[in-house]
Amino acid sequence: MTTLVESEEHKALRSAVAALGKRYGRGYLTRTVAEGKPPTELWSEAGKLGYLGVNLPEEYGGGGCGIAELSIVLEELGAAGSPLLMLVVSPAICGTVISRFGTEDQKRQWLPGLADGTRLMAFGITEPDAGSNSHRITTTARRDGADWLLTGRKVFISGVDMADAVLIVGRTEDARTGRLKPCLFIVPTDAEGFRKHPIDMELNAAEKQFELVLDDVRLPADALVGDEDAGLLQLFAGLNPERVMTAAFAIGMGRYALAKAVEYARDRTVWKAPIGAHQAIAHPLAQAHIDLELARLMMQKAALLYDAGDDIGAGEAANMAKYAAGEACVRAVDQAVHTLGGNGLTREFGLASLITAARVSRIAPVSREMILNYVSHQTLGLPKSY
Repeated sequence: MTTLVESEEHKALRSAVAALGKRYGRGYLTRTVAEGKPPTELWSEAGKLGYLGVNLPEEYGGGGCGIAELSIVLEELGAAGSPLLMLVVSPAICGTVISRFGTEDQKRQWLPGLADGTRLMAFGITEPDAGSNSHRITTTARRDGADWLLTGRKVFISGVDMADAVLIVGRTEDARTGRLKPCLFIVPTDAEGFRKHPIDMELNAAEKQFELVLDDVRLPADALVGDEDAGLLQLFAGLNPERVMTAAFAIGMGRYALAKAVEYARDRTVWKAPIGAHQAIAHPLAQAHIDLELARLMMQKAALLYDAGDDIGAGEAANMAKYAAGEACVRAVDQAVHTLGGNGLTREFGLASLITAARVSRIAPVSREMILNYVSHQTLGLPKSY
C-alpha cells in the first residue's frame, strides 16, 4: 500500500466510524457543550467498538494498528460533526509514549483502560512562561529517597476533569552536568499537592481547559516513564502523533463545514438558479475541498512514516501536515460561513461556532510560526533566528 491508495481495511474503518459519528452528529456535541458535560456516551461507545485504542498493542487490549488508523477515526468523527479532542491526547500521545517506553507494569496498568475508554489520561507540557519552547519548562522533579517530588505549573491542559492521570513533562537534574533534562511522569489527578483550576475560555468545547499547580507532588519511583536520560526522545515520540492527530481534527472539521456549505449551495435558489451554480460560490468551495485533500495526503504520509518507525521523517511530515490542515480548515470554515451568508451566523446551521474552533488548529499544539521556523532551519537549512 502507498499513501496514495487507501486499503480496503482503511475504507471499511472510515465507513464504520462515519456511521457512528452520524448517529451522534453535531447536535449531540452541541447539547453536551450547552450542558457543560463531556461527550461521555460517544467516548464510551467508541471505546467499546475498539476505535479509541486502534493504535495500541493487541496484547494490552488495543487494535494493534497505528496512528494512521487512529487519525481516520478522529477525522471521520469530525466530519460527522462530533470530534473527540481527547483522542489526540489519551491514546495518541499518552498511549503511544507508554506503549513504546513504559515498563511492563505501566503498560498493564494503563493501556487496556486507555484502549477501551474506561480510563483517560491528559497530557501536561505547556507552561505560562515557556510557550512552545519545551526547553524552557520549569516544572522540576527532584529525588527524595526512592520517591520523586514534582513542583511546577501547567496551562491549557485539556480534559483534566475527565482524566485519571496526567502525563506531565517535567525536568530532572543531570547528575553529571547539573543541567536540567526533560522527563515524563504519570501523575494521578487525586494525588496530594495536585490542584486544577478551570480556565475561562470563550471557545465553547466539550473538553475544558485547565491550569495545573503541582506543589511537591510525591510520586513513587515507577511514576517515571521510560529512561531518565532519554526524555527528549521519548517526548517527541509523543508529539509527532499529536501533530498528526491535530491535522485529523482540523481536516474533519473542515470537511464538516464544507459539506454543510455544499448542501446549502445546491438547495438555496436565487434568481431561478441554485447559488452553487455561480462560480463566485462554486470555485471557493472547490478550492477548499482541494486544500483539505492535499492536507490529508500529507497527514497520511506523516502517519505512514511514524508507524514505520521513521521518527525523523515523521517529525518533518507531521509538522507540515498540521500546518496544511490548520490553514485548510480555517479557509473551509470561513468559506462555508460566507456561503450561507446571514444563515452562517445562526444557531440553526451551527457553523458560526466553528470560526473560533478552526483557529485553534492554527495555534495549538504548536503555532504555525513555530512550524515555519522548524521547516526553515530543519528542512531548508536556513540559520535560526532564535
